[in-house]
Amino acid sequence: MIETELTTRATALFGIVDTIYGLLLEWGVSPSLAKSLDEVISVSLLFLLAWAANLFSRLVVYRIIVHFARYTPVKWDDVFIEHKVVKHLVRVIPGIIVNLAAPIALRSELWVVVMQRAAQIYIVIAILGAIGASTKALTVIFSRSKEYADKPMKVVFQIVAVLAYFVGAIVIISILVNTSFTSLFAALGASMAILMLIFKDSILGFVAGWQLSVNDMLRPGDWITVPKYGADGDVEEISLYSVKVRNFDKTITTIPPYSLVSESFQNWRGMQESEGRRVKRSVLIDMNTIRFCTPEMLEQFKKIAYLKEYIHSTEEQIALYNQEYGYDNSMLVNGRRQTNIGVFRAYLEEYLRRHPEVNHNMTAMVRQLQPTEKGIPVELYFFISNKNWVDYENIQSDIFDHVMAIVPQFGLRIFQYPTSGLPLFEQ
Repeated sequence: MIETELTTRATALFGIVDTIYGLLLEWGVSPSLAKSLDEVISVSLLFLLAWAANLFSRLVVYRIIVHFARYTPVKWDDVFIEHKVVKHLVRVIPGIIVNLAAPIALRSELWVVVMQRAAQIYIVIAILGAIGASTKALTVIFSRSKEYADKPMKVVFQIVAVLAYFVGAIVIISILVNTSFTSLFAALGASMAILMLIFKDSILGFVAGWQLSVNDMLRPGDWITVPKYGADGDVEEISLYSVKVRNFDKTITTIPPYSLVSESFQNWRGMQESEGRRVKRSVLIDMNTIRFCTPEMLEQFKKIAYLKEYIHSTEEQIALYNQEYGYDNSMLVNGRRQTNIGVFRAYLEEYLRRHPEVNHNMTAMVRQLQPTEKGIPVELYFFISNKNWVDYENIQSDIFDHVMAIVPQFGLRIFQYPTSGLPLFEQ
């Protein structure tokens, strides 16, 4: 029905051209010049018809569609309007009119071929524009869905867009060289190596994006660390060609997706989904300050609320052990005895056990690591329930403020390199 309408209009146009040709002859214009002017007028009228069709599409058809979209209960059509999908589609109408009207309105076969091929290429470009806009609109629609919000849907739709552009490019070439699409596509099989070289980044991005999606390795919003690229922040966008990371210093790092698959990166999502954030820090104790506890030291330690029960029960166990094996207590080397660093570790364990911000359902321990030239590392390994970065750092700092301040109470000293400068204050 639409084609019949367009053909009728084109026939009317052809009648107008014949009338103009007759008028030119009546006005005394030579037949050869009248024929040339006829061609110019025919092409001009055809362009005028295309311009009028384009104007009608934008001002009438497009506005009607937008008007209906605003009053529909669904929201996806509003996204399509916002991303100009309909605007691209209505641009197809002038191309269709020119393609159908050219054989009727023009006498020259050369002009007919030129105008038809130009119209067909225009139609293909308009459709590709609509597909590209549709993929962007669908990306927005799926990102707003709770089910797909954490999936890299942008990669999927970018792959669709790239495939559409690839097919569209072959169609345009087939129109220009006047060859069927299937024949041209078959011929391109021999040039696949060159095409793979041209689209290498897209192919690698496609493979990497698929692996990241299928294995659930990366989602928008994940906190990742990639030292090689200086990335340490939240994933803002996952696309076919890049992964955009907004670092905590507000800079943006762009990483090729394939690098995240071929190399290692750290994803903190597991921590964010767990019940706590880990703390793993050590205090270096000067080995020269480690010693056996004297009775006076133990009496002093018993005044510490967290240690009273521990020291009492430990002393009973040690006394029974030494008595059972008959050790001479006059020599410190004989039997079992408590040390100030051992009591210090026991205090830290009890301190963590009673701390309200430490998650007691997860691992919490105090351990002694391999001695080094900087002293003996006493490591605190535990999880803080509050995973908010600022709160986490404050809680961690408060805990270690207390740990470092309490060290001298056990006759120990924190190791640090001696300074060669003058003291800041007089002794």
